[in-house]
Amino acid sequence: MATAAATSASEPEAESKAGPKADGEEDEVKAARTRRKVLSRAVAAATYKTMGPGWDQQEEGVSESDGDEYAMASSAESSPGEYEWEYDEEEEKNQLEIERLEEQLSINVYDYNCHVDLIRLLRLEGELTKVRMARQKMSEIFPLTEELWLEWLHDEISMAQDGLDREHVYDLFEKAVKDYICPNIWLEYGQYSVGGIGQKGGLEKVRSVFERALSSVGLHMSKGLALWEAYREFESAIVEAARPVAGFLSPFDREQTFDSQLEKVHSLFRRQLAIPLYDMEATFAEYEEWSEDPIPESVIQNYNKALQQLEKYKPYEEALLQAEAPRLAEYQAYIDFEMKIGDPARIQLIFERALVENCLVPDLWIRYSQYLDRQLKVKDLVLSVHNRAIRNCPWTVALWSRYLLAMERHGVDHQVISVTFEKALNAGFIQATDYVEIWQAYLDYLRRRVDFKQDSSKELEELRAAFTRALEYLKQEVEERFNESGDPSCVIMQNWARIEARLCNNMQKARELWDSIMTRGNAKYANMWLEYYNLERAHGDTQHCRKALHRAVQCTSDYPEHVCEVLLTMERTEGSLEDWDIAVQKTETRLARVNEQRMKAAEKEAALVQQEEEKAEQRKRARAEKKALKKKKKIRGPEKRGADEDDEKEWGDDEEEQPSKRRRVENSIPAAGETQNVEVAPGPAGKCAAVDVEPPSKQKEKAASLKRDMPKVLHDSSKDSITVFVSNLPYSMQEPDAKLRPLFEACGEVVQIRPIFSNRGDFRGYCYVEF
Repeated sequence: MATAAATSASEPEAESKAGPKADGEEDEVKAARTRRKVLSRAVAAATYKTMGPGWDQQEEGVSESDGDEYAMASSAESSPGEYEWEYDEEEEKNQLEIERLEEQLSINVYDYNCHVDLIRLLRLEGELTKVRMARQKMSEIFPLTEELWLEWLHDEISMAQDGLDREHVYDLFEKAVKDYICPNIWLEYGQYSVGGIGQKGGLEKVRSVFERALSSVGLHMSKGLALWEAYREFESAIVEAARPVAGFLSPFDREQTFDSQLEKVHSLFRRQLAIPLYDMEATFAEYEEWSEDPIPESVIQNYNKALQQLEKYKPYEEALLQAEAPRLAEYQAYIDFEMKIGDPARIQLIFERALVENCLVPDLWIRYSQYLDRQLKVKDLVLSVHNRAIRNCPWTVALWSRYLLAMERHGVDHQVISVTFEKALNAGFIQATDYVEIWQAYLDYLRRRVDFKQDSSKELEELRAAFTRALEYLKQEVEERFNESGDPSCVIMQNWARIEARLCNNMQKARELWDSIMTRGNAKYANMWLEYYNLERAHGDTQHCRKALHRAVQCTSDYPEHVCEVLLTMERTEGSLEDWDIAVQKTETRLARVNEQRMKAAEKEAALVQQEEEKAEQRKRARAEKKALKKKKKIRGPEKRGADEDDEKEWGDDEEEQPSKRRRVENSIPAAGETQNVEVAPGPAGKCAAVDVEPPSKQKEKAASLKRDMPKVLHDSSKDSITVFVSNLPYSMQEPDAKLRPLFEACGEVVQIRPIFSNRGDFRGYCYVEF
């Protein structure tokens, strides 16, 4: 049997080994140890109040006031402190900001950051009543994070004074643990409930809180350990309080109570050792030291099995520790692993852990709720998850539709479902089709409530009124916001027509609805007409079928052949000869007109294609010419420089031979850019002669041929006195000999004109005139 000395002796060593290794924060471990010590003393004092004076509290060193020590410790640890406010400019600024935030929330109550800022400022200003109302309002709209809940709880705990306040704090804890899985909130809840152990039902309340905490987060590999230890410390304190004391109870009754309480501690150790948690070795060593009896073999086997499971889970836990928030990919891999194993409790836990950091990921909520709907099917759990999903991601219509189905599946009251649907309409979906989807889900629910065996019922009238309201809502609200109704094919109206025809035997109403559908731009689609035809075929008569198909032949523009074929098939099997002739005439006329329209459209399209091809070809040629011109300029540059060098060399040789006898005549013939077709050069007598200039391409061809035909003339120094060098002539001049001869004949008889060409046949702009 364990003794108090053994327990206290083993406590330091056990505590040094225990604690969440994954967190690795010494401050949290120290805080947990402090809370457990305070917890033990508080439990001992409260148990004394409950069990009577048989236990010598003074001998154990516990005063009567220790029963409230945890509450004071918790308040001292968590309360914001005592602030001394000074009314200065900063406070006035805060008040103005508070008024602005309140006005902003009155306009848009879904502004999350505005709620947070308002709560912060109200808390800073000490407005306790207002901050409580602000928190309450925010919690009704949004789920609160663990930090916001702990701050709220600490403030309320510090202000709690009597039993009513304690019940209020209990209610607040109950709300807090429903938003997200929060081990720290559960730990605070269990420890705070210890302060009320002296009240009626206090002991059962504490145990109930701890058991629920273990069910929620006891499997958490890194943070579940603190809850197990806190619960075990509580029960260990009860063991010490239940130790038999002479003169209070009979030895048999006291021993029986003590043994029963001792078994509770053994049970907690065994349950914990069967679960894969960090620091399992330290817990096992603590159990060995605490228990005077040998550990049963079954417990050792479960412990070894848990160790093996721990090794399988460690890679996923370590991946979470190494990754940065929100770690969605790591959580997804962890979820897939747990789904393969198939343990519902662990699957639920890993989903909850993932949602703490990825609460705004709709696909994760959908996957979680789908698993609960198909596997667990526990009403309270399923509906709670669906409700949390729409509070976190209200813009996702799939979550609202699934919520409506889940409530119907679990028999929720009709009024509650209707209220939920109204909330969905105000959720602010981002697409017009989302409103069609949520209306369709609600209308399906209302249709399933109707007993169509009765000719008339309250549920049927409600269904028809809902259809009417849905059409008006899509036309007014949705179309005004999105510039479209979101239901171009009139799916809702089609469903209404089917219900009226098949379930209510009201074909007249169904025909009215289909007439409305066709007038909304759907008459040109063959599938719409065939849908109407099939409805008439199943629940109407042949006359209305024929009428519908005749209208379809005239109106259909996408697949008229199909409609014509259906009409001819019906008349072949059911119609008279007259009906057949009329059908053939109408279908042939319609198809001929359709083929003509298609041919014109094809010709127009072909013309457009040809125009595009011609434009593309023109652009291609233009690019090719531009590219060739650039390439030609690059090649022509160095050739021109080389030609000029050759000319200078040739002219220099001539000058060396006859420098004194050569007469240079500076030609004043204008450049090619000055005139387009005529070159004008002044003669010796002041007369002007017109010189025609041909296009450059022809000039080059003729110059090249002229150079090829002209024999190479060697320099004759004896003729220098009768030879004139003429320069500054246009490069584009064609046949310089023929054009310059009349010009120089006015000065005397011209024996020969020798123009100078490049190797490619281009005229170089100068020549020699021999008289």
